Amino acid sequence: MKELLKTLSVQRWDDHRYYHHSRINQSLHFVSAISFLVSYVLLFINPVAASFVAWLIAMTTRQSGHFFFEPKGYDHVNQATHAHKEEIKVGYNLHRKIVLLAIWAMIPVVAYFAPQYVTWMVPQAYEDTFLRLVGMSWLMLGVAGLVFRVGQLCIIDSAQAAFAWAIKIITDPFHDIKLYYRSPIYLLRGELIDPMPHIQHSK
Repeated sequence: MKELLKTLSVQRWDDHRYYHHSRINQSLHFVSAISFLVSYVLLFINPVAASFVAWLIAMTTRQSGHFFFEPKGYDHVNQATHAHKEEIKVGYNLHRKIVLLAIWAMIPVVAYFAPQYVTWMVPQAYEDTFLRLVGMSWLMLGVAGLVFRVGQLCIIDSAQAAFAWAIKIITDPFHDIKLYYRSPIYLLRGELIDPMPHIQHSK
């Protein structure tokens, strides 16, 4: 258990220092984290609503921060290129995210024009309307994306790294709130990039 928690801590540290330099990205992660917590609660009440909140609000804000606002140039804080960071990323790098988001975007189209190709992935009770079919399909996609990457990491890395990453993904909303709750304040003060002195001092 101690080694698992250590691996989780390293993954969280690397994720922060490599991929969250932009104060806009951090602020969007704060919004995303709150939205994910709402979806966690809704999951036990209305899974379809939980899926819509998670994908349309939480994931949209989270990934737009990475795609549009996070610097892609040389990382002087960590002395690493963007290509190097993408290569060593444990979870979903930008390329993998594009694939995942493309599937996500295609699901409503397929559900509308050829629903028989997505009904297999949802319980029959959720096939009655288009919105319920899409919502539950998105929920299943989220679960599948998590399980698929865990399986990949078990093969290319280790079971410990895989399960630590799964725990990280599930608990990220709690950690992100703790980490980035002050980011909107820094952003309002005009600070677009986190100088990350805590990382520079840790070297």
